[in-house]
Amino acid sequence: MAAAASPTPTKALPPLRVAITGGAGQIAYSLVFMIARGGVFGDRAVDLRLLDIEAASDKLRAVGMELQDVASPFVLRCTCTTDPLEAFMDADVALLVGARPRGPGMLRKDLLAANAGIFKAQGAVLDEVASRDCKVVVVGNPANTNALLCMRSAPSLPKRNFTALTRLDQNRTAGMLAAKIGVPVSMIRNAVIWGNHSATQVPMVTFATVEEGRAVETVAARLGEGGERWVSEELVPGVQQRGKEVIAARGASSAASAASAICDHIRDWVMGSDGRVVSMAVSSDGNPFGVREGLIFSFPVVIEAGGAWRFASGFTIDEATRSAIEATQSELLEEREAALAATA
Repeated sequence: MAAAASPTPTKALPPLRVAITGGAGQIAYSLVFMIARGGVFGDRAVDLRLLDIEAASDKLRAVGMELQDVASPFVLRCTCTTDPLEAFMDADVALLVGARPRGPGMLRKDLLAANAGIFKAQGAVLDEVASRDCKVVVVGNPANTNALLCMRSAPSLPKRNFTALTRLDQNRTAGMLAAKIGVPVSMIRNAVIWGNHSATQVPMVTFATVEEGRAVETVAARLGEGGERWVSEELVPGVQQRGKEVIAARGASSAASAASAICDHIRDWVMGSDGRVVSMAVSSDGNPFGVREGLIFSFPVVIEAGGAWRFASGFTIDEATRSAIEATQSELLEEREAALAATA
């Protein structure tokens, strides 16, 4: 039997210009090779620009060499640079992965102050040179507030084009549910994340279902007696603290799983979610859920082919969930004020 042909990019469309910051870091090291396998942007090739600081230039150059050695037909070219103008010039997609990590004894407010200037500056460069429809995904923590600062510094770009990554949290929720119920994770639908990418985030499985062929059953029914208690006592704190657990176990933060979630996020945003509800942290302006405007907040959304997203319908919020959403909203409001003060 002949081997299956390797996928190849279409020549009908120009390559997408994709900028990745923190290009020498752990997450980017996984991410660039996932992109090189194809499929993240459908069958379109990419013009990759990897950006990092001068101190990481040797490691960045090594990533570029390895990417060249992969010989992927989906990577038209790869530019490794320490110049944000070069990285973001005409960018169609900006994956802002790089950020100052939290050091020993550093409080969250210290992390906010350290990163505020970075993302404000990157937003200004995107405003100056990126494509007017550039899709921006902020991964570097604190991701929601960094995305807000970036958005505020790029007033000529649409607010709807700035997002922060909470797909990793959704994937964690779905994975834990699937393991508990004993089904493939592909069968889990409508498990979503509200709020901040932090320990205050609100994983919600109230409307989650298990879809097996044409059969649809609620997750609550599959969990059975004691399921609600398991969700509140194990699933929710398990998702909220998963990042800390990974750091404790491997001595470093999540990398491959974060890169995979970035691919999921941008694939659905570029190609559409095919009717599926997914979690994205987006501008809260105009939301129907009662969340304060002026934030980057994770909501359940549906994405049309071509990238237009809308808030999902059918997600009513009970009293307990509302209280949790208000708590994560309060954290984001505090972060916003601290970050704005740090960049004033």
